[in-house]
Amino acid sequence: MDIDLTEKLITSDKTVRELIQCIDNGLCKIAVLVDDHDNLIDTLTDGDVRRALIKGISLEESVSEIQKVKTEINPNGPIFAREGITRSAQLDKMDKELIRYLPIIDDNNKVTGLVMKDELLSKRDVQLQAVVMAGGKGERLRPLTDTIPKPMLPMGDKPILELIVNQLKNSGILNINVTTHYKHEVIANHFGDGSSFGVNINYVEEDQPLGTAGSLKKLPHSPEPVLVINGDVLTDVNFEAMLDFHIEHLADMTVAVSLQKISVPYGVIQTDGINITNIEEKPVIQHFMNAGFYLINPEVLEYIPDDIPFDMPDLILTIIESNQRVISFPVHEYWVDIGKHRDYEQALQDIGKKVFEK
Repeated sequence: MDIDLTEKLITSDKTVRELIQCIDNGLCKIAVLVDDHDNLIDTLTDGDVRRALIKGISLEESVSEIQKVKTEINPNGPIFAREGITRSAQLDKMDKELIRYLPIIDDNNKVTGLVMKDELLSKRDVQLQAVVMAGGKGERLRPLTDTIPKPMLPMGDKPILELIVNQLKNSGILNINVTTHYKHEVIANHFGDGSSFGVNINYVEEDQPLGTAGSLKKLPHSPEPVLVINGDVLTDVNFEAMLDFHIEHLADMTVAVSLQKISVPYGVIQTDGINITNIEEKPVIQHFMNAGFYLINPEVLEYIPDDIPFDMPDLILTIIESNQRVISFPVHEYWVDIGKHRDYEQALQDIGKKVFEK
């Protein structure tokens, strides 16, 4: 496959938002940072962007800020190959450096090509299985959920759960487990075994609610990480990018997080005893919130007890207390958690405006 370099080159004065678009262009998920003469400065990936977002860089700042964060973490500079290197040598270099993309430069350091490892090998053989948690009663959405489970609420001409299934299929994830409890038959009657939707669906029906993590203990064994997503979450995150991030950081569990801003409508007072030390008028507080989807290594699922309620925060804390690694994956893409009526109404509007593509 010939890669159109014009889509993959970017200069440091562009915004982070433009960088994300550059990375997402085509199948080669990388951007090559160059100067005004197309000379190589660095390479930037989805992971570099998300690490910078964690440090507080915004989407409207310049690409140079992303490179600064990357350089703080890895000051060694970009990995590249000179023109004339064989395909075998290119592959050896990518294997040694644990990278998937390799820029090619000429004797003047001008970027003349970009090699993708997947083009030199067969497609990655990691086969994720997904779990969609669809057993909740959706009590905050009553009376809408009096007769149907929350994941089956209509979103345009499809239920929420069908949008999630379609996104998983489009990401190449074809083996999907659906955990159910409340009105299991509504979900099972719609999807069957999944064949009419182009996927394989296995149901994990809970006799009693087991919390947001308890039913994971009942999954068929898999040697690969498990993608878990709540049945009321809509997002257009690239799950392959999330898997790359998970593997790159040697994580035992990766938690997707969304930066949310909370406006305080009052002046906030800071005190030391009875003494006022500062006042901040109507501040905007920013926090990363749990976005409701995760990548989990199969080994840590053993921490989940059998047949008793166990929630995802319990699992996260248990893994951390066991000195294993839980990392955050910041989401800059579309994301909504349909927990309340206003969230559902907002998602309906987004579907109508094609803010989120079905």
